[in-house]
Amino acid sequence: MPFDPRTRPLTPQEARVLATLMEKARTVPDSYPMSLNGLLTGCNQKTSRDPVMQLSDAQAQEALDSLKLLSLAFESSGNRTTRWEHNFQRGVGVPEQSAVLLGLLMLRGPQTAGELRINAERWYRFADISSVEAFLDELQERSAEKGGPLVVQLPRAPGAREQRWAHLMCGPVDTTPSHVPAGSVGSAPSPALQARVDALEAEVAILRNTVQRLCSELGISPDFSPMSPPGQE
Repeated sequence: MPFDPRTRPLTPQEARVLATLMEKARTVPDSYPMSLNGLLTGCNQKTSRDPVMQLSDAQAQEALDSLKLLSLAFESSGNRTTRWEHNFQRGVGVPEQSAVLLGLLMLRGPQTAGELRINAERWYRFADISSVEAFLDELQERSAEKGGPLVVQLPRAPGAREQRWAHLMCGPVDTTPSHVPAGSVGSAPSPALQARVDALEAEVAILRNTVQRLCSELGISPDFSPMSPPGQE
């Protein structure tokens, strides 16, 4: 019986450990299977993670033990240090492309089909966005006999051009329109965006002062009035 998140959803810690194993198997195969220390470093990365976590050794080990009971991870033999591998595709019963999309959603949070295609480059190269959407649709329409849907398409956020997708490996998610990305209409701008805005405003102020000084030297008055839209002069 495939893994069914409706009856036993993963915890956020289990999802992070599992998705990190999936990522490292594809992006750093020389370090795979993974030791607990290497896995912990991957789980606690500050980049390409949403949300950022700070798991302890004990939390990562507990997650591994739980994933082993769910047949989603297993220990690799033949080494003095215990190493771990994921068993996602077989345990969940999905093809490689679907496993890649689910792994990325577990690591990076909700994303559009276009973002998933870009972020999947090191995992799997999708031909186009349509192929990504086809696998997402398949995961959303997954039958109850196979374990039910594993992703959901979120409502389009105010000001957003595309809808995002979220995984259901940890159970149902909030699909209200308030679930919007940072920086979109209706939410506070991200610190990076605010810093860029502040820098641009400072640059505009410098340019205005320069223009005013040059105009004063030339004996003319600067015109800082907004430009009229075409056809309204």
